[in-house]
Amino acid sequence: QVQLMESGGGSVQAGGSLNLSCAASGYTSRMAWFRQAPGKAREGVVAVNYDGTTDYTDSVKGRFTTSKDNVKNTLYLQMNSLEPEDSAMYYCAADRGIGSRTRWLMENEYEYWGQGTHVTVSS
Repeated sequence: QVQLMESGGGSVQAGGSLNLSCAASGYTSRMAWFRQAPGKAREGVVAVNYDGTTDYTDSVKGRFTTSKDNVKNTLYLQMNSLEPEDSAMYYCAADRGIGSRTRWLMENEYEYWGQGTHVTVSS
């Protein structure tokens, strides 16, 4: 069993930045950030594999950057140039499998989930 703890959410104005963190209690081979806005389905934002390979959803490319500290088992998400459309509950997810890269941004590819951290971007 792996426990995930997110932190770093908050409220910012459009154009601002936030940095989210997700600390994992044990080994994971793949971690990801998902988000869910009110009334919308949960969507994959970015996934990172054990070898550092990443996959970003198109809407955040060039604005969001993920990194992983393998010693601390911590995943980070640096979010720049935030837009009101980025407002959502952000969830950290992890799995111990490898999976197909084409499915890394699908929520059913992850066994472990954090409680989420809220991000609000005002215009």
